[in-house]
Amino acid sequence: QVQLVESGGGLVQTGGSLRLSCAASGFTLDAYAIGWFRQAPGKEREGISCISNSDGTTYYADSVKGRFTIFRDNAKNTVYLQMNSLKPEDTAVYLCAVAYICTQVPGDFTSWGQGTQVTVSS
Repeated sequence: QVQLVESGGGLVQTGGSLRLSCAASGFTLDAYAIGWFRQAPGKEREGISCISNSDGTTYYADSVKGRFTIFRDNAKNTVYLQMNSLKPEDTAVYLCAVAYICTQVPGDFTSWGQGTQVTVSS
């Protein structure tokens, strides 16, 4: 059974850092593109980062570029999102999902995890 489980969220002050994990079971992560999304209350789900399956190319939304880094540990079958210089507007539920190629469109992704809450206090 294909499953993704996110972890690593929490409460952090402005300027702090968190590392989120997206652990996969039932399939090999590096055979697919893995995207990170976030959704704040009352807002649409936003694609913020993705790592491709072919050559590991990474993509970032302008809102997180230069602050967030996505990377993959194939031995652990896990994709990480390192988040630095966090801002209150980064507060959201963060989710990972699987696709054949990287896009920012949630509808292109499947096998969503349950999400992990990130709260950045001012």
